[in-house]
Amino acid sequence: MLKSVMRQLYRHKSSSSQNIITTMKTVNSYRITLSDPKTRNTLSIVTLQHLIEEIKNAGNDLSLKSIVLCGNGPVFSAGHNLNELSIPENQKIIFSLATKLMNTMIDCPIPIIACVDGIAAASGCQLVAASDMAICSNRSFFSTPGVNLGLFCSTPGIPLARVMSKKAAAYMLFTGTPINAEEALRTGLVSKVVQPEELDDEITKLTMLIGQKSRSVITLGKTFFYRQIDENIKLAYKNGEQIMLDNLELNDCKEGLQSFVEKRKPNWSN
Repeated sequence: MLKSVMRQLYRHKSSSSQNIITTMKTVNSYRITLSDPKTRNTLSIVTLQHLIEEIKNAGNDLSLKSIVLCGNGPVFSAGHNLNELSIPENQKIIFSLATKLMNTMIDCPIPIIACVDGIAAASGCQLVAASDMAICSNRSFFSTPGVNLGLFCSTPGIPLARVMSKKAAAYMLFTGTPINAEEALRTGLVSKVVQPEELDDEITKLTMLIGQKSRSVITLGKTFFYRQIDENIKLAYKNGEQIMLDNLELNDCKEGLQSFVEKRKPNWSN
């Protein structure tokens, strides 16, 4: 199994910049699909630029309440394009763009959901770990195999260490060995595992649930959630106290409380 996974990852081919990403907007969710399967959906320079732009634009669209990241083909993403990375002039550009993408995902005011049906490796695995939620099929695998090529997955390890147990993240980083979907669920890398034929329905169900909420409340909640993670717990509680008070001042919160009293569905401002 390991050899099969590795073979699929490292067969990178060149690709034109056309249609490497496709998008689809539903009622209140935006789906971004990595659509360059012949390169194993590698995160090339152009792909990174497109992802940053698409996520920023979706986050600024007040009609949207979630973003879904998908991959076309059996590989969600094999990570950085090694052909590009082998060129010294590209190296700083690639990692700078990757950092910008991670920060764009954190700063995005609405939740980002990774939808994985296959292999997510290296910075492709990083993309999953950096998402707010991740749903995967039971045939999915996750790995940080850079150590096998002499390039330690240091930046993928940043979100991995924050969503998984330290021991599980270290196992992936130091061995380069893939973990399966159930292991990813058990260690905290993904939110839920489903059968492949159930994946689209599960994503639809999740985006509909989020779509029923107030966008302003979701944005406030996501912003504070990530801010407080790195704070001392006592400081987090102190800041959380003020956030709860700020939340109560939102028009949508007032509407939500009033709708509860009146036993009706809330009518959110957006």
